Amino acid sequence: MSDRLKVLLQYVLPKQGLTVFAGRIAGAQGGSATTRLIRWFVGRYAVDMTEAADPDIASYKSFNDFFTRPLRAGARPIAAADFVCPVDGAISQFGAIDDHHIVQAKGHRFTTTELVGGDGVLAARFRHGSFANLYLSPKDYHRLHMPCDGRLTRMIHVPGQLFSVNPVTARGVPNLFARNERVVCVFDSAEHGPFVMVLVGATIVGSMATVWHGVVNAKRSNATTEWNYADQDIVLRKGEEMGRFLLGSTIVMLFGQDSIVFNDQWAPERQVRLGEPMGHRPT
Repeated sequence: MSDRLKVLLQYVLPKQGLTVFAGRIAGAQGGSATTRLIRWFVGRYAVDMTEAADPDIASYKSFNDFFTRPLRAGARPIAAADFVCPVDGAISQFGAIDDHHIVQAKGHRFTTTELVGGDGVLAARFRHGSFANLYLSPKDYHRLHMPCDGRLTRMIHVPGQLFSVNPVTARGVPNLFARNERVVCVFDSAEHGPFVMVLVGATIVGSMATVWHGVVNAKRSNATTEWNYADQDIVLRKGEEMGRFLLGSTIVMLFGQDSIVFNDQWAPERQVRLGEPMGHRPT
């Protein structure tokens, strides 16, 4: 199937219905049927179960339990870098924010204001800053971790579309990351200033969850919802788990001006792993 046809299908598929159905299947405890589904998935996507804390496929009661499986101790050492990669995945795009524009793919850009749900004041904190879009494929570990120490200040759930999120749709669907459903997590770092981690939803992504809240979008409301944590002391350390996808998607990060210099080994489409050096403070 051509890339053009794959993109066109995204506009006509019943994405919401497919996502609800997939969420029910993924959350079901179906015994041997669940084990067969997991075994098929492991074979289809070449999932490396030797890295899992529990490599026994039959031990997982639901597909979601398998999909959000923890890694065994020591599988992802955290580098002694100022910023570390927060996920296993692949680099979609990264670099400088052009005034307030982010590159999605060649020929496609969107604004930081669109990404964070229309909050121009929040977006202005990242004018001329830096961004990174990281794609998690089905085979990847799907827990999300902190790139650096950060104190949580806000979380915003932004309703939206549920286009599939992958390299093909990134090239073919304008404003993909800023039109899909997303969870915007806002942090402040004593060393690095403000940064944002945006969990982007997609077709059949049943839910997105954070360690401080649990499932964020369980009711799939059509209204933007915000939580303010300014009066709480929720601090997460570099490399610590901050959330997870129930089925895969993309994470977009924003950093302030002059706060990060990306790893010179990074390049679009390069595979990355949790804990590897992502960047350092400017000298």
